[in-house]
Amino acid sequence: MGSAKKSSAARKARIEEMRRAEQARERRGRILTIGASVVVVAGLVVGGVFLVRSQSDDSDSAASDSKSSGRFVTGKDGVKKWEGTLARNHVTKSVSYPVTPPVGGDHNPVWMNCNGDVYTKEINNTNAVHSLEHGAVWVTYSSQADKADVDALAAKVKKTPYTLMSPVDGQKDPIMLTAWGHQRTVTGAEDPAVDAFFEKFVQGQQTPEPGAACTNGLAQ
Repeated sequence: MGSAKKSSAARKARIEEMRRAEQARERRGRILTIGASVVVVAGLVVGGVFLVRSQSDDSDSAASDSKSSGRFVTGKDGVKKWEGTLARNHVTKSVSYPVTPPVGGDHNPVWMNCNGDVYTKEINNTNAVHSLEHGAVWVTYSSQADKADVDALAAKVKKTPYTLMSPVDGQKDPIMLTAWGHQRTVTGAEDPAVDAFFEKFVQGQQTPEPGAACTNGLAQ
């Protein structure tokens, strides 16, 4: 009992620390946005914006050809780990991912908000993958999932920074949990694997960009 209480307290402290860090990043982001706006205006005056735009378009076209390759290896804990390469280029085109839901790869420059956000309609995979890059856990469910489980998981997500949830009817199992390079199926909201996955992968060691924003992105 004492150990469980300590674990719960440590988790709450970790989440609160993430909230404070996120707020600090938002403040810095607003300052950077103002500075960037000044630079953009200056660029427009001298006409350099056209060159920048051209270079950006060329970069996106090249990046969209990048592929992820590999395969899943299932661990003793039931978590599947992607063994291989996961590209991390920013692209504006659609991406064909090898698994559904995707566990990483090229993605849209804009992330889906993942500060405990629950989406009731399917979201764009390329935006969600960007959220995974920021250390989010993505809870997905198909039409076969039990409504009580969906409601209970939604309540959990809403209380947990760096998580998001949405339906994905193309997935093979009713309820799945995904982090960058990792994925597993769970039987329902009461499955102990849910808490274990959250504990390990919310801003976990797999995160390519730890501490990156989960707000001020795309909302449904």
